Amino acid sequence: MIRIVIAEDQALVLGALAALLSLESDLEVVGQAQDGAAALEAVRRLRPDVLVSDIEMPIMTGLELARAVKAEGLGARIVMVTTFGRPGYLREALETGVKGYLLKDSPAEVLAEAIREVAGGRRVIARELAEAAWDVGSNPLSERERSVLRLAEAGRSNKEIARRLGLAPGTVRNQLSEASAKLGAAGRIEAGRIARDKGWL
Repeated sequence: MIRIVIAEDQALVLGALAALLSLESDLEVVGQAQDGAAALEAVRRLRPDVLVSDIEMPIMTGLELARAVKAEGLGARIVMVTTFGRPGYLREALETGVKGYLLKDSPAEVLAEAIREVAGGRRVIARELAEAAWDVGSNPLSERERSVLRLAEAGRSNKEIARRLGLAPGTVRNQLSEASAKLGAAGRIEAGRIARDKGWL
């Protein structure tokens, strides 16, 4: 049996995924979680073969979760299932060691087969996403620029961002200016939109 933990913040989707995968004779859903931190705890406790995870979740994103699973050497192979076909997400997921990447509108049998493939040590990526990922290029933003841009995108002022990140307001202004220049954006709002659309935030 392939033992699976599912991480998905929407209860209805989580329940549907668990129910559909449980119909497969060789798959066993041993744990479910609605945020990244709870999923990490479940992986630590249950030691599944495969973690099926959403990307955008509360407390800890799917990408942060994947990094933590890898850093702690927990051994679970990871399949990302997401509504977001943003190429930057896929590139980052692959760099984090994710082995499977599918869109949520994939048929249940495609997900089940992807889990089997990943459990067997192979990689499975939706073809349309793989092609787009190489077209978009690498993320040009530094980690600090991403942090500043995320808060700016959420409507925070430079002073608020500086306080949250422990930076000087002038540093925040410079980081936003640098990020905008790298993305060819007219300002922070456009920079946030471009970065978000490409999956770079």
